[in-house]
Amino acid sequence: MDLKLITALLLTILPITELRVGLPVAISYAIDNNIPILFIFLTVILLNILVIFFVFYFLENLHHLFMKIKLYNKLFSFYIGRFQKKVDKFEKKYEKSGFIALALFVAVPLPITGAWSGCLLAWLLGLDRKKSIVAIASGVIMAGILILLGTLGVISFLK
Repeated sequence: MDLKLITALLLTILPITELRVGLPVAISYAIDNNIPILFIFLTVILLNILVIFFVFYFLENLHHLFMKIKLYNKLFSFYIGRFQKKVDKFEKKYEKSGFIALALFVAVPLPITGAWSGCLLAWLLGLDRKKSIVAIASGVIMAGILILLGTLGVISFLK
């Protein structure tokens, strides 16, 4: 495997850069090496979607470990507990549009709006995990398509 491809795949799984940076590097590699762009695109998308499961697993287990620390438990219970009540009311009222909003948030091809942030947001808001995974994965696919088109020159992000 070439260093450029490894770099692209690593950029795809890292927070902040994610596929926003990894996909253009991977497409450049594909073009330079006569690899089908669709194969590279699907690989990067799948890798970024797999990140969703890792992040949720990490958050769930890290949170449970930290809940054993008294100070963390008190702070979490106080601040997040109050916040969660407001989120629950909002989620009941705007449940369908809330997940659309989560997908669109992840779909925005800017740093700090990808799968990592979407997972953290869904976790903090206590959103339904399965619906969140679908929304975040949908956002990843939309972002991937936008970045693919931009990388191939169909869309100009500079205008």
